Amino acid sequence: MEKYAQLLADLAEAGGLGEEWRGAFERAPRSAFVPDTVWALDEDAPTGYRRITRADEPDEWWALVNANGVVVTQVDDGIEGGPGVATSSASMPSLVADMLRHLDVRDGHTVLDVGTGTGWTSALLCARLGDDQVTTVEVDAAVAAEAAVRLGAAGFSPKRVVGDGLAGWSYAAPYDRIHSTAAVRRVPCAWIEQTRPGGVIVTPWGTPYANAGLLRLVVGEPGEPSHGRFVGNVSFMWMRDQRPHPVTGPANTPDYQGPSSMDPDLALEDVNAAFAIGLRVPGVRYEHVWDEADPSGTYRMQLSDSAGSWASVRYARWDGEGAVHQSGPRRLWDEIASARLWWLEEGKPDLCRFGVAIGIDGAQSVWLDDPGNALP
Repeated sequence: MEKYAQLLADLAEAGGLGEEWRGAFERAPRSAFVPDTVWALDEDAPTGYRRITRADEPDEWWALVNANGVVVTQVDDGIEGGPGVATSSASMPSLVADMLRHLDVRDGHTVLDVGTGTGWTSALLCARLGDDQVTTVEVDAAVAAEAAVRLGAAGFSPKRVVGDGLAGWSYAAPYDRIHSTAAVRRVPCAWIEQTRPGGVIVTPWGTPYANAGLLRLVVGEPGEPSHGRFVGNVSFMWMRDQRPHPVTGPANTPDYQGPSSMDPDLALEDVNAAFAIGLRVPGVRYEHVWDEADPSGTYRMQLSDSAGSWASVRYARWDGEGAVHQSGPRRLWDEIASARLWWLEEGKPDLCRFGVAIGIDGAQSVWLDDPGNALP
C-alpha cells in the first residue's frame, strides 16, 4: 500500500488526480480488484505474454499492480491456446483518473459504467457517488463474476448486469453520465437514448486504422444532435461487437504493382497523423508482415477493408518498382497517401481538434474544429 499511496501522491502532485477523486482512490485501492493471475508482456513467450500469479511471484505482481501502467487480466477472451490478444485489463491509473475527470460527475448523478472488467472503476464511482447511483455492465460472464466477488469483498454494491454494453441498460435509465472502458467505432444510439439531455458520455473511440481517441460527448436536447470533442489520446480494447476485421492477405495476383508516392513511415508518423488518416480511409486496417529469412528487405505494411480490397507497400526501396501491390474496388494505399496529404494541407491538426456529431437518426459524422466543418 505504501507504493500505491506514493502513486496517488505523484498523480495528485502532477495535477492528474483532483481532491474530488482522491478519497475514492484511497477507499478503493487498485490491488483489491486485480485478480491473482495477470499477464505481462514477454517477447520470448509464444503468445507474447507470460502468466504471473500473486502466489508464485508476489513481488512482480505487486510491482505491476502499484505501477502507473496497464495490467492485462485476460487474454483471448479467456480461451486457452489462443494467439495472445489482450481482451481485459486494469487500466493505467493516471488514465482512469483522467477519464473520470472528463466525466465531470456531481453528487446525486447516476452513472452507467460500460465494461465492468476488474470492477475497479465501478468501485471508484461507488466510492464517489454511492452504490445506488452506479450501474455496471459486463459482456463476459466469467469476468463479471470475478468482479462481483472483488466488489463485495471491498464493500461496494453497484447494480451489476451481465450483458452487451452496446445496448446499455435501459431498466435503470436515464443516466446523467455514461462511462465506457472499451473502444467503439460508432457511439451506440442506446447510450444517447439512455442519457439525460445535457448528460455526458466518455468513451474511447477509434477507427480500424487508428484506435486512438477519447471522446467526450454531450447529449443534445430532444430533437437536437449530440456533439463532442476528442479530449485525449488513448488506446483501449474494442467492444467485442465492434472489433475490426482481421487483416487479410491477397486472394489473387495484384492487379496493380508500382512505386509508392510516399514513404510508408509517414503513414504512421505520429498518433495525430494516424488518427486523421484513419478518419479518411473508412474500414481500412493494417498489419506488418515480413519474411523471417530477410526481415529488413521484406518488411511491408499490409492493408485490407474486409470488402475485397487489399494493398501492401514495402518499406525498403519504397519508391522502386513493385513496392506497392493493390487489388480490389479500392486502391487502399493511394487512399492512405491522399489522406495524409489532406492532413498536411489542413496544417497537421492534432486529434483534439476533431469531434463527433450524432444526429437524431443516429447517423455519426466527424468534424474538424467545428461541427459545421464535417469531414466527407
